[in-house]
Amino acid sequence: MKKIVVFENEFEAKLVETILKERGIPHLIRSYHDSAYDGIFQAQKGWGHVEAPERYADEIKAIQQEIRKGRSMP
Repeated sequence: MKKIVVFENEFEAKLVETILKERGIPHLIRSYHDSAYDGIFQAQKGWGHVEAPERYADEIKAIQQEIRKGRSMP
């Protein structure tokens, strides 16, 4: 598993996660939120990231780009 993309917010993370599940792509979503620091790292580093096998990297990056452009995914 490799870190593929960093999310700007939880909404983006949820959309990508839904699409990855629909396509059967193995993945892990990690949030940078830490309650001890009240989420300060999310403001600096992004909401979190997705980890997946490297062979899916291009597809996951394309999914995120389409979401950021506001296009719906098939």
